[in-house]
Amino acid sequence: MLPKVSIVIPGYNCAKTIEENLRACFNQDYLRDLYEVIFVDDGSTDNTGDIVRQFPVKYIYQKNSGPAQARNKGWQEAEGEIIIFTDSDCIPDKQWIKNLVRNFNHKKIGAVGGSYGIKNSENLLASCIHAEILWRHQKMSREVKALGSYNLAIPKKILLELNGFEESYLTASGEDNDLSYRLLKKGYRLIFEPNALVYHYYPERIIPYLKHQFRHGYWRVKLYRDHIRMIKGDDYSNFLDYFSPLLALSFFLTPLLFIELFRALRIVLYTKKIVHFFLFFIILLRDFWRGAGLLLGIFKFLVLWL
Repeated sequence: MLPKVSIVIPGYNCAKTIEENLRACFNQDYLRDLYEVIFVDDGSTDNTGDIVRQFPVKYIYQKNSGPAQARNKGWQEAEGEIIIFTDSDCIPDKQWIKNLVRNFNHKKIGAVGGSYGIKNSENLLASCIHAEILWRHQKMSREVKALGSYNLAIPKKILLELNGFEESYLTASGEDNDLSYRLLKKGYRLIFEPNALVYHYYPERIIPYLKHQFRHGYWRVKLYRDHIRMIKGDDYSNFLDYFSPLLALSFFLTPLLFIELFRALRIVLYTKKIVHFFLFFIILLRDFWRGAGLLLGIFKFLVLWL
């Protein structure tokens, strides 16, 4: 018997993508009576709410408090036995729900996560970011140590057991890894299902992308302070991803150039698209911005211990 599912979508000022997202959510190859859609508006100031209310969703509004709190409000109001999370700029594939829930075939499976497609492949930056993610995903095994909240299914009873996402993560960075690591500590298994796809609108401008990478470095300090054993890596990322920003901070540019040149070449060989060599320059810039975020995070979470 198929389980009842609740799709939870947090969103902030997402008027450009939320209509396409919701149309895809309501076009699933899954019995319509067996799933609901919950949208948690994280204090939007555009017309996001007006668009969302045109659909038969459960609409929840909160003062801007971050995606972790928004997701928690969503699943706490959910009626489904399995909660599926995605983001407001992701467009689920028609088989998305089916491909996620079919993996819950053992009581120790705590979460199932999927992969990304791309909606804006004509943009060079977006295409390069997507290429790196696919390169990382193709190296992942079926059972992993971390899953992303952009495409994530978890039984509600397990969310209750873990009290959901850690709300001290105020921006979209680290809260899904934190949940994954806590699931592992409880003895649950995490399953990666590459056929469960959501198509994503990746960043198209370099400055917003680098600002996100700054936040990524900043929150990673708190994440690894709280889960020190995971600093060596978690299938998707590894210690090199944070060693490189430290090199950038220290201006040890020669080893950094070789590390990132090798990474970019490996991705080009995987995608067979020479245009993806542009990743070499993107990753170098990313290293500096992540490094700056790491530095601020070290001061706050390790020196001040906040």
